[in-house]
Amino acid sequence: MSLLPVIGIAVGMALGFAGYFGGFAAFLLVAALGAVGFVVGLLLEGDLEFGDLLRTRDRKRG
Repeated sequence: MSLLPVIGIAVGMALGFAGYFGGFAAFLLVAALGAVGFVVGLLLEGDLEFGDLLRTRDRKRG
């Protein structure tokens, strides 16, 4: 069994509780902090490099 569905359920429940008990602002705060945590996790695992976040797209001019 993969761990990703379990993590997804936990995140969904956390967002649901934040939205129910704290309102929409708490929901947005939890979602934003979750996204930051996700990016930090990718950086620590090596799946994402910091330069990838800052690099602009190269447009081929033809």
